[in-house]
Amino acid sequence: MIIGVPKEIKNNENRVALTPAGAKELVKRGHSVFVQHTAGEGSGFTDDQYTEAGAAILPSIEEVYAIAEMIMKVKEPIEPEYKLIKENQLLFTYFHFASYEPLTKAMIENKSICLAYETVEKADRSLPLLVPMSEVAGRMAIQKGANYLEKPLGGRGILLGGVPGVLPAKVIILGGGIVGTQAAWMAAGLGADVTIMDVSLQRMRYLSDVMPANVKTMMSNEFNIREMIKDADLIVGAVLIPGAKAPHLITRDMLTDMKKGAVLVDVAVDQGGCIETCKPTTHENPTYVIDDVVHYCVANMPGAVPYTSTLALTNATLPYAIQLADKGWKKAAQENPELVPGLNVIHGDIVYKAVAEAFGLAYVPVAKYLAD
Repeated sequence: MIIGVPKEIKNNENRVALTPAGAKELVKRGHSVFVQHTAGEGSGFTDDQYTEAGAAILPSIEEVYAIAEMIMKVKEPIEPEYKLIKENQLLFTYFHFASYEPLTKAMIENKSICLAYETVEKADRSLPLLVPMSEVAGRMAIQKGANYLEKPLGGRGILLGGVPGVLPAKVIILGGGIVGTQAAWMAAGLGADVTIMDVSLQRMRYLSDVMPANVKTMMSNEFNIREMIKDADLIVGAVLIPGAKAPHLITRDMLTDMKKGAVLVDVAVDQGGCIETCKPTTHENPTYVIDDVVHYCVANMPGAVPYTSTLALTNATLPYAIQLADKGWKKAAQENPELVPGLNVIHGDIVYKAVAEAFGLAYVPVAKYLAD
């Protein structure tokens, strides 16, 4: 198979979908890998490293899309890329379709095959290609939140862990999944007073067992959230409904109950956000203020630490990429059920129900395309 790795063109996105080591594994199996000039530089990988691994370097993004049967990316295609995508071309990347209708419609129109990292799912319902970036984003949420709590950046002027004789900051984490767990570990390690809110008693029992003493759990419901945010210094939105828009757990009217200079970090923003007032921002302009509350809503947080993120992502995606390259997307999905829910759009049909429901569009069961 011919695999193309374009340079990411989303604002301040420095990750790359494939490391030189990953390229070498694909080349070793007889596949051709074409990497756009300087695609890996942001993550610390040079063109020479790719050529030494057996990949070929192409000068432009247009040439990569033109030659490739499978495109490997990190973030969803953005508007300048829509016209480059061909019918029957396989795109293997994060899409987060439910949060952006123009992207969904563009992929329907070009009749490509869209296999989304974020909805590849194991039998235990875990999301193996979302986990590594969720781990990075969860840890980063606390780093960024602690930073924006500083007075010069608009925050309350509070140190997350406090000091002897001064109470630490109160951190509320909405969601006890991968992002929430990693955020809690980081916040706890810095000495904050942490509360994780979730709807699963089973998950909260687990977290209660494994977390340090400065982490507490609490049932997530509107009443409890409204009470807890009144004293919160930092709130991390870490809610995920696979492939669907996140619910709004903090609404516009709740901001007036919060402390002046409190910080909201919505990690769910690429799925529509679980905080109503959050809208996607960039690393270039990461924050804005509403009702004296600082909002940090960068949609590609792991892009700020591209070396770590690229290695973590390739560790997870490469085994699937090898299957897709060796067998083609249809046979690979027939033989590996984990790939089936990753298929979101095929030949103009939406085959992932939550995406169709998000926009009131027609849904076609994926079985139509996997039948022999």
